[in-house]
Amino acid sequence: MTAKGPVLVMVLKGYPRISETFISNEILRLEELGFTVRIVSMREPREPFHHASVRRIRAEVVYLPERILPRLPVLLYENFRAALAAPRGYAQAVRRTLGHLRRTKRSATLKHLLQAGYLVRRALRPGETAHLHAHFAHSPTSVALCAGLIAGLPVSFTAHAKDVWTQDPERLAEKIGQAAFVVTCTETNKRYLRRLSPNGTPVFAVYHGIDLGLFQNGARQAVPTPPYRLLCVARLTAKKGLDTVLGALAVLAGRGVAFTCDLIGEGEERGALTAQAARLGLGDRVHFHGSLPHEQVLGFYRRADAFVLGCRILANGDRDGVPNVVVEAMAMGVPVAATNVSALPELARNECTALTCPPGNALALAGNLERLLTDIPLRTRLVAAAKDAVARDFDNTVNSRRLAAIFAAQAGDPAGAFAALAPAEPSS
Repeated sequence: MTAKGPVLVMVLKGYPRISETFISNEILRLEELGFTVRIVSMREPREPFHHASVRRIRAEVVYLPERILPRLPVLLYENFRAALAAPRGYAQAVRRTLGHLRRTKRSATLKHLLQAGYLVRRALRPGETAHLHAHFAHSPTSVALCAGLIAGLPVSFTAHAKDVWTQDPERLAEKIGQAAFVVTCTETNKRYLRRLSPNGTPVFAVYHGIDLGLFQNGARQAVPTPPYRLLCVARLTAKKGLDTVLGALAVLAGRGVAFTCDLIGEGEERGALTAQAARLGLGDRVHFHGSLPHEQVLGFYRRADAFVLGCRILANGDRDGVPNVVVEAMAMGVPVAATNVSALPELARNECTALTCPPGNALALAGNLERLLTDIPLRTRLVAAAKDAVARDFDNTVNSRRLAAIFAAQAGDPAGAFAALAPAEPSS
């Protein structure tokens, strides 16, 4: 790709983030395909480490001011310069912002306009062809759409989970209508977003995928023996259903099953979960490890006899799609017990690739775990089918090429540089 080709400007909530490896992997794969990527992050890193793959990304990173008042002079200056350079586009962005402000009465609406003006000045280069693509349909997309109006650039976005299901449908439909195209990570999301689309904006489903070369079969043993090692990798947040997981573990303990459980992840529910584990008498069985880099998590997968997750849909609609940790566990040959909510059945199909049950049912989840540990023919069959499903649908090398093809076919690319990188024609 020549220096005059399109630049893919990725607008992210934060970069790098330990829980959003799927985004950094996507950027890395697109770069490997020849795309020039520039990252715009709405906040500085908040974690003391990141996965090794982040160090391989070459993209320039531009950080937007996260807090407005301390940076107000520079924000106003850059927005003044953006308005002088593109008065018509800036006026459109202001009208859009004022309309949203009247409806929402939220100061974040003005913040997004100021960040968009800053983005146009600091993350776009004079004379270059660019395409703006946001990850997550809430604030990153709001900023990208404003910036697109100012700069006269096409904008697309990837919708994930919380940003889809907790956002006002009318507001989400408006964003879809303004986008050149939309990508999402599950077929369940795709069907919902297509119903919301007011004007037939193309909506594509592309699974995140994983590096199959990294997550190779490494389960401890085909015939596990007590004490069993169970594994759960998740943010410690309500929608992951970890209270149900702990309840299931208490059922297993009450049945005399010998096990330990490694719980990897961090989040706002940690205090409540550690207290629950102690209350259930699981203090010496459940080990809270906090967030860990992939290189260490791989070791836990290799030692695990079964993987467990208890996802649920919250009252505000928040839910998971297909959690990458489920994909990773299956790729590693670790049998999975999970719940059958949202898009999980797109991969975790009961009695086919996993054992699933309704959310909140600790007794059923415990029963499924016990079957995975003791029914060896079942375990063997599920592991083989799960590995086949992951290889077929969740190879991030294949899926990144699908995403590249979507950019080639849908993004504004008058020189045809995207198409030269990924000529395959995608289907929505």
